[in-house]
Amino acid sequence: MKMMLWQKAMLAASGGVLLAGCSNFPARKPPVLVWPDMKFQEKYKPQMKSEFFSDGRVTRRPVANTIALETYKEDEAYSTGLNPDNTYVARNPEPLNKETLERGQTKFNIYCQPCHDKTGSGRGIVPSKAIWVPGNMHDERIVNFVDGEIFHVITNGRRSMPAYRFQIPEKDRWAIVAYVRALQRSWHGTMADVPADLREKVR
Repeated sequence: MKMMLWQKAMLAASGGVLLAGCSNFPARKPPVLVWPDMKFQEKYKPQMKSEFFSDGRVTRRPVANTIALETYKEDEAYSTGLNPDNTYVARNPEPLNKETLERGQTKFNIYCQPCHDKTGSGRGIVPSKAIWVPGNMHDERIVNFVDGEIFHVITNGRRSMPAYRFQIPEKDRWAIVAYVRALQRSWHGTMADVPADLREKVR
């Protein structure tokens, strides 16, 4: 059955009213709010005034003697690279195997390579466009870092290097530490470190 002309006109007018109610463009007349709860929601925003709390503040202090679930760390040393006595963790707690090194290489190439390049020498694309030079991971000073200190630097940053604790999960940070050790081993290695049956293939 064909729709009558007046029915089409009513349908078009109804659609126009609905669209006008959803508009955010400024106008002399207030829009028709079909669903006002979407525009005026009963919720608090930061720094708003509250009639509910006696001090009138929306922003509340954490409950005393509690720890937020997202900040609770069962193993502080694993999460921070620091022992309870505030010394750096000496050895990487992650197993040193192919899976760990491959994961570390992947994450290193994503987050570290832009500044430190693929070899860790500190000659990546970012410093070529800037006035600062990242540390060379093969310098004796950095080679002598214990694993926990490298993890701590990745986590919190140092000097011009930013912190990566929000971008890289803890497990992946330890994997990067393992891969950095592999890079250092390859950089400072000698022919004596190569298995005898493979030395002929080394150029």
